[in-house]
Amino acid sequence: MGSSAVGVLTGMLSGCTTPPRASTPETTAGEATPGAPPAHYVTTSLADGLWLITGGAANVVAARGPDGLVLVDGGLEQDAAQLQRVVLKDCGATRIATLFNTHWHPEQTGANTRLGRSGAQIIAHEKTRLWLTQKIVVDWRPGSYGPFTAPALPTVTTYATGTLAFGSQHADYGHLGQAHTDGDLYVYLRESNVLVAGGVVSADRWPILDWQTGGWIAGLVGAHDRLIKVCNDSTRIIPANGPVISLADLKAMRAMYFTIYQRMVKALTSGLSPAETVAEGPTREFQPTWGSPDRFVAEAFKSQWPHQAPNA
Repeated sequence: MGSSAVGVLTGMLSGCTTPPRASTPETTAGEATPGAPPAHYVTTSLADGLWLITGGAANVVAARGPDGLVLVDGGLEQDAAQLQRVVLKDCGATRIATLFNTHWHPEQTGANTRLGRSGAQIIAHEKTRLWLTQKIVVDWRPGSYGPFTAPALPTVTTYATGTLAFGSQHADYGHLGQAHTDGDLYVYLRESNVLVAGGVVSADRWPILDWQTGGWIAGLVGAHDRLIKVCNDSTRIIPANGPVISLADLKAMRAMYFTIYQRMVKALTSGLSPAETVAEGPTREFQPTWGSPDRFVAEAFKSQWPHQAPNA
């Protein structure tokens, strides 16, 4: 198991567009995320020429290429300079050539400005690029985010799948549908058999289900199905947060989210409100170490509105 929390989940399962809101202080792409502590990055080798960087707001993966490093996700803007220093030093490189944004969230796109201005190509789903061209206001974070200036925007985008070849290595990437957001990408480092899952997978906390930018609970289940098809029994899976997990862990998470989805549908069709659904405790037997599930449950319930109650 990737962690004791994921192990608990595996054991349990084997046994059984944005509405208006009130004005809040703004946060632009160049400002620190409110309340975020500074990163303390630690670099761990995953394979020859491949590293996992932890200790920031989200996991970062670095791969060596002939023209420079390939990064998957970039942490928060406030930590971008530190991240750049750490990866160049620890990975023995002189530049970062490519940055993947697995989705638009600040924890993934905070290095865009710094690396984009230095000439790195930035790869993302087209919907991620479109989100970054505008001012984004969502319930789960204070203020607003964006719009990004031109140098910070993704320069290579996809609607479906693609492959980045760097030296003898290949990074296969693909859209995960409407899941965590509507622009989620996975990145599969083929030769190392390492799958970077982005925000769709969280291994130490309840994830954000960003329904205001296209995420929804059924799509989260579908995204796990897509990731499972990419994996084999030896694949190491890098979540947005938490430790490296296995295919067995991923399948257990998928089963958990499907059970929660079924309960969300029942709550919606029974006429419950988000608050009443939270009170029902639809995650009661899952992940006792992940903290309060209340925000996740409320987001999962609301995420159904555009899909199953569009006229509500």
